[in-house]
Amino acid sequence: MNAIDEARPETTEAEPLAAEPPAMPLLNRVAAELVGTAALVAVVVGSGIQATELTQDVGLQLLANSLATVFGLGVLILLLGPVSGAHFNPVVTLAEWWTGRHDPKGLGPRETAAYVLAQIVGAIGGAVLADAMFGKALVTWSTHDRSAGHLLLGEVVATAGLVLLIFGLARTDHLRFAPVAVASYIGAAYWFTSSTSFANPAVSIGRAFTDSFAGIAPASLPGFIGVQLIGGVLGLALVALVFDHRRRAAGSK
Repeated sequence: MNAIDEARPETTEAEPLAAEPPAMPLLNRVAAELVGTAALVAVVVGSGIQATELTQDVGLQLLANSLATVFGLGVLILLLGPVSGAHFNPVVTLAEWWTGRHDPKGLGPRETAAYVLAQIVGAIGGAVLADAMFGKALVTWSTHDRSAGHLLLGEVVATAGLVLLIFGLARTDHLRFAPVAVASYIGAAYWFTSSTSFANPAVSIGRAFTDSFAGIAPASLPGFIGVQLIGGVLGLALVALVFDHRRRAAGSK
């Protein structure tokens, strides 16, 4: 059983589920992941461009960028969560596949690959769209170097915390709070992590296509993506450490 299924309470026919329906056609789910990731990156990049055009104060730029991301992400999860689970993130998709790999209803390798491809394509499209909306060159490789060791540590922390939050919500039957909880966490991680919390390989790739406030130099991508995957593994280990007593207790009944 996958993480989303575990979070579903028992319902009657009169109580429709609000979580991801397992029978939703793959095409619809992939489309939701593509559109959602594109919109998320458009929000991140577009708000960064807008902020730098309105003020030279870096603190205000980061505040504007983080607030726009919080509101945009919360809306997107609320809107598209019932279709695809609103992953918008290869680390979350891979974690979902891993935790549900023994469940016939869980994400299979084909679905996982389709999700990840849609997320990457959507992220690139979102960055190009943001540049177009502000009259910038559609593709300008970022020159914002983010290869320092302390930034990579920040990405490990940001990604591990995100995975712990999402799968912890699923383990405790609180996944319905994901729009607020995930958006709030990302907003906070903008400020408490040195990397400003990318926590997402697809979004990182998309942000390499724009030389703006939110960009990341292509040369910094391998390091960022590598530590994000490490953070995902660490996050799942923390989920097992903190929440698996619930599964063991249920299995002993």
